[in-house]
Amino acid sequence: MTEIVHPIGSAARPARVAVIGAGPAGFFTAEALLRSEAPHFEVDLIERLPTPFGLVRAGVAPDHQKIKTVTKTFDRTASHQRFRFLGNVEVGSDVTHEELRARYDQVVYAVGSSADRRLGIPGEELTGCHAATAFVGWYNTHPDFRDFPFDLRGRRAVVVGVGNVALDVARVLLRSRAELARTDIHGKALEQLQASGLREVVLLARRGPAQAAFTPGELKDIAELEGVSVELDLPLLEREAAPGRMEGLDAAARKNLEQMLAIARAPRRPAERTLKMVFCASPVEVLGDDSGCVRGVRVEENELIDAPGGPKARGTGRFFDVEASLVFRSVGYLGVPVPGVPFDDQGGIIPNDEGRVLVARGGARLPHTYAVGWIRRGPLGVIGTNKADGVAVAARMIEDVGGLPARDLPPRESAQGIDGLLAGRGRRVTSYADWRVIDAHEVAVGRDLGKVRDKVASVDEMMNHLLRTSPRPAAG
Repeated sequence: MTEIVHPIGSAARPARVAVIGAGPAGFFTAEALLRSEAPHFEVDLIERLPTPFGLVRAGVAPDHQKIKTVTKTFDRTASHQRFRFLGNVEVGSDVTHEELRARYDQVVYAVGSSADRRLGIPGEELTGCHAATAFVGWYNTHPDFRDFPFDLRGRRAVVVGVGNVALDVARVLLRSRAELARTDIHGKALEQLQASGLREVVLLARRGPAQAAFTPGELKDIAELEGVSVELDLPLLEREAAPGRMEGLDAAARKNLEQMLAIARAPRRPAERTLKMVFCASPVEVLGDDSGCVRGVRVEENELIDAPGGPKARGTGRFFDVEASLVFRSVGYLGVPVPGVPFDDQGGIIPNDEGRVLVARGGARLPHTYAVGWIRRGPLGVIGTNKADGVAVAARMIEDVGGLPARDLPPRESAQGIDGLLAGRGRRVTSYADWRVIDAHEVAVGRDLGKVRDKVASVDEMMNHLLRTSPRPAAG
């Protein structure tokens, strides 16, 4: 009897896809693939941590709970019958790229950009000089940063950068501790913030207010905080907002300038804490004391010069010092290489052509391998930006299904499939049902504490909780 061979992408033989990374880009890509009626897809979403949602869980500031409601959309994707979540699995150690390629028709990397760019100035190694990424992970209970040694006893912190992450850091440092206590902030972080001596946060911007990278409304959120004042250079803002200069700006830059002008012109309120924004200023050295701790930052005043692509900052040779006990660098993110997958060190991304991975920048394609989100395009945009990116890369994958080589893949649950491979290596894989157990636990504990949720702080604690409540190995 002749065996019937079903074409890949048919209802009887869906194209099987591994999406690596369970943040927004990964979920949006999975959603777009599962919505395809022809071809059909099965999606396994593979995540290093036992929990999903990436930066929505561990990057969005705890006082921005509304943004986190996007996870309801991800819940709907996870309910699809051809979707599985495989948590607590790290590509490169638990399973290799080649092993994934042997078990899936297509593999797409949505691993984000988890490293930070350095300032490249003397003194960055001093105690008290940190990456903003570490601070964000710390107050968001990311397992990698839960025990990070932040000392908040000083009176002033300097944040280098004026993007959304820089303003998140400043806002968390300045916000009322009583307000933070109701969020899902890490308990240890809240304790240290409550004991903090910080009274001023200085934001340093290399260029001018018209080039500030935060999205409209971020600064307004800080200006409206109880007990907080915002100091801005009104003459500089008025020059930047002159009619002839405003015409060449995009809508977001104009709105930012208008908001900054309104804040600068408003009557000063009595305040316990202050945000001071200093434009056209570049740190040239982190200053240390005799014990190797941060005592301040040496800053060079800049001037703006016209250049292709927008004004550029040029040092003037004039310097001033800012006393501070903490310095946070927030000047961009970089991707981290995945073992066995090409990487562009210069761009900090996986080299690709519209999402199709290349063996090197400008080189040939790596078969049936894709990149999406920040690891594809760099750390640009907000959560919603990843939806369009996920849809676009999914469209490329849909186009490519017709060119997939005919092959019979082992069932995912078989000894040769991904489940059997991971089980044979003793890996306890978490499912979406397991995530719901952790989620319910965090919400219940948080409710008792008067918080939105109280996150489990370590992978071991998560896995131990699952063993107590669901002792059998997780299935898809």
